[in-house]
Amino acid sequence: MVPEGVSVARRLAVLCGPTAVGKTAVAVVLAESLRAEIICADSRTIYRGMDIGTAKPTPEERQRVPHHLLDLADPVDVFTLADYQRAGRVVLDGIWARGRLPLIVGGSGLYIRALVDDLAIPAVAPDPVLRAALEADERRQGRGHLHARLAALDPVAASRIHPHNTRRVIRALEVTLRTGQPISAQQRRRGPVGPVAIVGLTMERAALHGRIEARIREQLNAGLADEVRRLRASGVPATAPAMQGLGYKEMAGWLAGDYGYDDAVRRLERNTRHYAKRQLTWFRRDPRIVWVDATRLDRDTLTARVRAIMDAEFSRQGRE
Repeated sequence: MVPEGVSVARRLAVLCGPTAVGKTAVAVVLAESLRAEIICADSRTIYRGMDIGTAKPTPEERQRVPHHLLDLADPVDVFTLADYQRAGRVVLDGIWARGRLPLIVGGSGLYIRALVDDLAIPAVAPDPVLRAALEADERRQGRGHLHARLAALDPVAASRIHPHNTRRVIRALEVTLRTGQPISAQQRRRGPVGPVAIVGLTMERAALHGRIEARIREQLNAGLADEVRRLRASGVPATAPAMQGLGYKEMAGWLAGDYGYDDAVRRLERNTRHYAKRQLTWFRRDPRIVWVDATRLDRDTLTARVRAIMDAEFSRQGRE
């Protein structure tokens, strides 16, 4: 129920947090309670045929609540943040027109910001030749070389991007080199688009690591290796942006004979733990997020707590 005095129009709810913290299960129950439709904010679930490794919502969950911005592109396609934002704006307008609440759910902080804050995204098309040259430079000079180069050109952007996130480092350099202006000066907040309630789920480190390992076991048992094998057999190159996601990169390396299966699993567990840490670092920069520790809460209790925070946030903003 919408709190008294708060307009339905243009309201926006967000449920964010690190991978494996339990966002999807809470989001479905929460959306039913709020008469909301879910917008997925993930840089990998946008790709068709990548289901197991991205932990997409199940068909049953999608049947219970409408989910948007899933399966938008083929894995061989380059689908940019600007593409995501354009599609997201259309979805937002449609949900508001239906008198329902958009609930953005995910762990990709930049994708969330692109919608919540109507982020100004540089209109620079991907340059495959430049990207290939930068990748070759990184291999030749050693890991971290491109991040150091970005730090010299745009220290603000470099401070926001982990040195090992080569894909984002290359994109930042691409925009900076093509336009002659730092990407950080071009990515400006124009929003927020309306009243927004943002709740972040967190968890004690040991508990989160346990959930990460359990999820990876489930994905492997569900056929993650076969999913990657099918993608490679269908012509998706190992260098495609879609294949740089967790699970796909590690399994592709094993299938290529670069290392053994057990090593691939260890790499996946380690990389996922590091990714969760980077996600939390990103989200904690945003003072609007109200955090809930999900370590010892069952799903229904956790959902009720998130709902109460969102109602309170909308009421507070309605009084301001």
